[in-house]
Amino acid sequence: MTDFAWMLPLIRSIHEEIRSPVVSACEHAAEGEMSQVVGDGHGDTIYSIDRLSETLLVDLFERKIASQIPIVLIAEGLQGGTVTLPRSASEKDALCRVIADPIDGTRCLMYQKRSGWILTGVAPNHGEFTRLKDIELAVQTEIPLVKQHLCDSIWALRGKGAHAERFNRISGERHILFTRPSTAEELAHGFSSIARFCPGGRDVLASIDDEIFFAAAGPSPEGKAYCFEDQYLSTGGQLYELMMGHDRFLADLRPLLRGILQQRGWTPSLCCHPYDLCTELIAREAGVIVTNEAELPLDSPLNIEVNVSWIGYANSAIRALVEPLLQSAVERRILMPSQKATVRPTSPLSKTMRQGPKLL
Repeated sequence: MTDFAWMLPLIRSIHEEIRSPVVSACEHAAEGEMSQVVGDGHGDTIYSIDRLSETLLVDLFERKIASQIPIVLIAEGLQGGTVTLPRSASEKDALCRVIADPIDGTRCLMYQKRSGWILTGVAPNHGEFTRLKDIELAVQTEIPLVKQHLCDSIWALRGKGAHAERFNRISGERHILFTRPSTAEELAHGFSSIARFCPGGRDVLASIDDEIFFAAAGPSPEGKAYCFEDQYLSTGGQLYELMMGHDRFLADLRPLLRGILQQRGWTPSLCCHPYDLCTELIAREAGVIVTNEAELPLDSPLNIEVNVSWIGYANSAIRALVEPLLQSAVERRILMPSQKATVRPTSPLSKTMRQGPKLL
């Protein structure tokens, strides 16, 4: 393991220097100003609020980190998705690759519906072969709503556990916060979700959702609801909900819908990318189980283009309950008949899906 511990306080300070002006901009912007479209990146639409944070991100990493070692910074909104810092350095000379999302949950934040998050993961530089599994240090910092005075930050070094802090924007006080994934062994009376944020295939995802919950918890009596969902439009936010014990199970399967959407004559919609998941190390260090659709650890390359499916379980009991139900539902509702013939009976997705979905 490469020792990136010295970067932790610097990255935390970078996050805080991004958080303050973004909150201030939201507070003083005219209605609709932050939601203006200013461009389209490889991974997602770029809004006005994104441009502010991206400019700060590059400047701060150049001054605070690249002044000490050369790095490759990977982020949406950068030309080609990467920049080598300092500018005089070459990519092969960089000692690490830093993948970041200066605002994860842009849409929530720009309409002041819910907190966004600043996400950063640091991995040794293996060039284009560097992957999510290589990340050794991860930090995520909450960008609160204007009306919200408390905000959290969470971080982890591989093998050192997850650590968290709550910051009071009014008093400046900081308090230790503890991550506590749920210990519940069933889904009833808790929050769990299949992500279906965008139009296109939501009927398929909702049917998978219903199938899992009816099989795991049974139908609710008339007039009652025993299972709940929360469509938090931020991957970092979703991981936070698992880490803090608010959610028991989450899955984002949007990349798997490609074939169905093409059959319907629809263009595949927005999916999760590696920069959205660059802090999943923190969730794992906190005790959350994070896998891909084939029950394996996440292992996508560090770029801004790959579409990534992921599943998070609060604990092993929830995984044992949900995973076979999820695998079965996905096999029957998403995999094509020609694909099903290649699947081993013991694991519906093990052969076909371990190869990964085709990239959009």
